[in-house]
Amino acid sequence: MIRHCVFVKFRSGVSGDERAEIYAGLAALVGQIDGLISADFGPNISPESLAQGFKDGFIMDLVDEAARDRYLVDPAHQAAGARLVAALEGGRDGLIVFDLQVDHPNLTPPKN
Repeated sequence: MIRHCVFVKFRSGVSGDERAEIYAGLAALVGQIDGLISADFGPNISPESLAQGFKDGFIMDLVDEAARDRYLVDPAHQAAGARLVAALEGGRDGLIVFDLQVDHPNLTPPKN
């Protein structure tokens, strides 16, 4: 499974309602793009003070690298991503993307 982690810095004028609309647009991709199985969104709640200004983020889980690659080029994702980037401090400079390969118990074949 691929865990697609995105950390963002919204511009100061972006309201909570606008953030919720952006996240809703991204969440709507679950079930629309083959292999995109979940999406979770929210503010950073870490007490470590190491977020470097990235106050919000989200994680999208995809069944495998092929699903991630389909997701990246899908027109619906590109439209939702463009709306997100337009709301960020510095545009694309206001985000970090990090993909992890993780084992998922429901997606890993049983060992014989």
